[in-house]
Formats: sequence, C-alpha cells, structure tokens
Amino acid sequence: MSMTDAVRDGGVPTLAASRAATELELRRGEFDLAVHLGLVQPDARGPGRLRFRRTEIERLREQPGFPEALREQVHTVGTAEGARLLGITPVRFARLARAGCVTPIAFYLNRYRAVVWLYLARELHALAERSPELLTGVSPAWIRHRVEEGDDFRARNWRSRRIERLLALTEEPWARAAVVAQALDPLQLAEVVDDPYERAHLARSRPESALGHPGSPAGRDAFARLMLADDPDEILWRRIALLMELDHARERCPAPRPGDAAGPGGREGSPARHAEPRPPGAGVPSPPPGAVGEAEPSCAPEPRATEPGPSGARRRGAGRGRSGILARLWPRASRPGRRPRGSGPGRRKEFASGARTRHSDRHVDQGSNF
Repeated sequence: MSMTDAVRDGGVPTLAASRAATELELRRGEFDLAVHLGLVQPDARGPGRLRFRRTEIERLREQPGFPEALREQVHTVGTAEGARLLGITPVRFARLARAGCVTPIAFYLNRYRAVVWLYLARELHALAERSPELLTGVSPAWIRHRVEEGDDFRARNWRSRRIERLLALTEEPWARAAVVAQALDPLQLAEVVDDPYERAHLARSRPESALGHPGSPAGRDAFARLMLADDPDEILWRRIALLMELDHARERCPAPRPGDAAGPGGREGSPARHAEPRPPGAGVPSPPPGAVGEAEPSCAPEPRATEPGPSGARRRGAGRGRSGILARLWPRASRPGRRPRGSGPGRRKEFASGARTRHSDRHVDQGSNF
C-alpha cells in the first residue's frame, strides 16, 4: 500500500474510496451502495471526500463468505427481476412500489433517458416474508386508493432514505443543515433561511462527495430534481427539520460574514467557535412515511430560552402576529388577507417551486445513483 493511496492520520492508515473498493472486490457503484447502507464505515465524517481505515477493510475481508456475501447484500434488481423474485407480475410490482411498500435504493437512465428504479433484492425477500398477503389475491384498499389517486412514493422514499443516511454520516452542524436543505427549492430555502450569507455557507458545507452521485449533465439535472420535495406535507416536514438543524448550527458556530476576524483555521470570515458534534440523526424529524410499517416521527423542537441568530439579527416572521416555529416556517402567511400556500379546499395546491409533479419512470437520469 503506497502513501498515494493511504495517508496516516494520527498513525492510522486510511484508504481512498477507489482503493477501498478494489480491496473489497466491489465495483465502484456497489461500494458506494455499501457505504450508503452502512456496511462499510468511513473513517472521516463531515464535508469532503471519505476515507476508510485499513482495519475496516480487513474486518470485511475476514468475514465468512467474502466477497460473495458482501456482494449479495448490495445486489439490486429492477422492476422485471424484482417481480420474478416475488413471483408476481411486473404490473403488480410497480403498484406496490408506487404505494410505498418497497423503497428504491438507486436509479439509472435507460437509453430512452427514463429513470429506472433499483431495489435491494434482500429487501424484496424480506417483504415476501413479512407481508405475503400483498403478493396474492386482491390488493388491500389502501394500495388501490393510492394507485387510483396517482400517488407515487418511490422518489419520496428514496429521497428520505438518502437524506437520513447522509445525516448519519455527518456530524458538523452546518453540513447537516445543508443535507436537509437539499430537499427545498431555492424559493422555499430563501423563505426559511432569509440570510444570504447563511445560504451561501449552506451551499459550501454540502457534503456532495459523501455518497455516489451522477456524473453526466443529464444525470445531475435529474438527480437534483428528484432530491426536491414536491408534496406539501413533505415540504413542511423538511422546513421543520431545516429550522431545527439551523438552530443547532447557529448556536455552535455562526455562519461567517465579510469582515469577520480570522478564526482558528486562519481564514478570514471563519467562525471563532468550533462546532460540537451531535449524535447522528438526533433531533431531525423524517417526513410522513410512505412505506409500510413505518412510524410517525416526532417533529417538535426542543424549547430554547433565547432564539440564536447570526450577529444578533432578528429573522423575518418574528413578532409579526405569529410566534415560534410556525412563523418561521411560513413568514408570508402572516400578511393580512393572504392564505398560506397549499391550504384551502380541493386537491393539493402549487408551492413556490411550481406545480406539484408526480415522479414516475419518465424522469431523466444517467448512470446508477443513490
């Protein structure tokens, strides 16, 4: 092992992702999926490229059945092969997937530039053992209702799974907030984070290289589109989660501003205080579930004596007829005579990001993405 592929941090040798994948006899897509699932634990957490300890690679190589057992855990199938594994028709499999009974783990672009969702084979086997009634006879009423309404939980469940895993890999407060912010379009993000310096800091803190990501322009466009929450209740949950992460980040380490004194790192504008790590996943609510058997999350933030803010500035929405987290979630809704977006009778309304879209197989993407 050369020092090009392994660096020593405090005497502990680490490997780059490409070298670690080679050592584990996995293709790069399989290796990224193994990291995504937590089968391979990275050494460094937070923004930047992940590295992997030599001891972690040796631990996996010493497990019984290596490398076939490890490959089996990351084996993915599409709709046709998934239906064959379950002994059902592809049409029925697609209905189960749209209803949220199975969660995609990845997707890729076929030659017609349509999204093809991929599922873990071991999760399909688990579904067959857990809920065999879904595979035979008449589908339950709740599945028929979701399909008739045109609901499609595939993109939503894939998005939720990716965000939760990224949060588990990230301890730095602003990086965690940046992960949650990915699910909001620019207009929604500007309503929650009205400080442009904080938005810029979120963009810089996003841990883009933590998991696999598309390399082609078409893949990047589709990936960014699929990452955006497109349903009113999911958008609300993401806004709540972002506010909670921002509160923690502002307390620990305010976003840098022009003219700030150089911090411990020596860069102008860097914060003077270091962030204290928080247990992964602490205090972050998940969106309302679409998959079978998931529990409703708790979204209530912890009460705070004072509301921290950058440079002591007040956020918009405070003191304008509303108080607490609702005023910060919907700052424009407090204007006289204005109805909050997405409220009122009838079907779900349009949000600032535009008309609600339904994710289907006709999305554009390239390659296998997580």
